[in-house]
Amino acid sequence: MSDCCCSSEKNDAPSSAPAATAARPACPRCGRAGRPVSTLTLKHQVRADFLTAVNDGAFYFCATSECAVVYFAVGGLTLTTSDVRRPVTQKDPVHAPVCYCFGFTPAMVGEEIEATGKSTVVERIAAEMKSDFCACEIRNPQGSCCLGNVKAAVKAAQAANRSLRVEASA
Repeated sequence: MSDCCCSSEKNDAPSSAPAATAARPACPRCGRAGRPVSTLTLKHQVRADFLTAVNDGAFYFCATSECAVVYFAVGGLTLTTSDVRRPVTQKDPVHAPVCYCFGFTPAMVGEEIEATGKSTVVERIAAEMKSDFCACEIRNPQGSCCLGNVKAAVKAAQAANRSLRVEASA
């Protein structure tokens, strides 16, 4: 199993984006703390014209939904949503996958809940993880496990489904 996908509170919980500290530099646009990402993650996420730019220095992921910055280097380059190859969950929760390894989207989660009343996406991902088929540290733009994002999408879809049922019965 990939180190990023061990089922711990640390990896499962979505980040609340605390204020920047000395260990976690701030995004130059929104001022929220960034999360370090590897060069390997960056190479898989940025458009081809930025491949050489990410070779030098430490980069951080900005998870703030209202901020267009996806990656930033301290005192230097910022890469925005237009500089990456695909939509990022935190920046575009409608169009981006919630699981980059296995392609689960918010729409897929919502459709399953609407059809069956529940979602099996978390369990399906966990089964794939046990078979060592995830690569979150490379495929996920945040460079870490997606389970927190997936669980948040399931929770949101369940709430939306409950609201629809209440409206339909009224």
